[in-house]
Amino acid sequence: MAQFVEFIGNHPILSLIWIGLVMAIVLGWFKARFSAIKHINPQQLTLLINRENATAVDIRALKDFNTGHIASSVHLSAEKAKEKEFSALEKLKNAPIIVVCNTGMTASGVADNLHKAGFEHVFILSGGIGAWQSAGLPMTTER
Repeated sequence: MAQFVEFIGNHPILSLIWIGLVMAIVLGWFKARFSAIKHINPQQLTLLINRENATAVDIRALKDFNTGHIASSVHLSAEKAKEKEFSALEKLKNAPIIVVCNTGMTASGVADNLHKAGFEHVFILSGGIGAWQSAGLPMTTER
């Protein structure tokens, strides 16, 4: 214990950085744990679609969507997502919606906006379409 006190005394900036990192990790964990928006894996996405009639909302560029997407998914352009224009999804307000992007990073902002717009069951595909492909699951080019 004396070594920790000595380290903190000798390296206050490093100690503050370490405390900040620990706090960020703890806050991130609490936010993810108690958030209304849940992260799911590709297998859970498949179960939601098959058992609860969920809809995958693909927010990638239209070119990427046309190249290949999850079967029966709906495309939502980035412009409409940023403008919070969800009228095309209005009939799905009470159904589960899974937001899909390239890597799972940009989907969180759209998912948050969907939740604020009154969509009750919003999920994010962790790892995005890359995780879907890595799991060896099929993609389609059909509309």
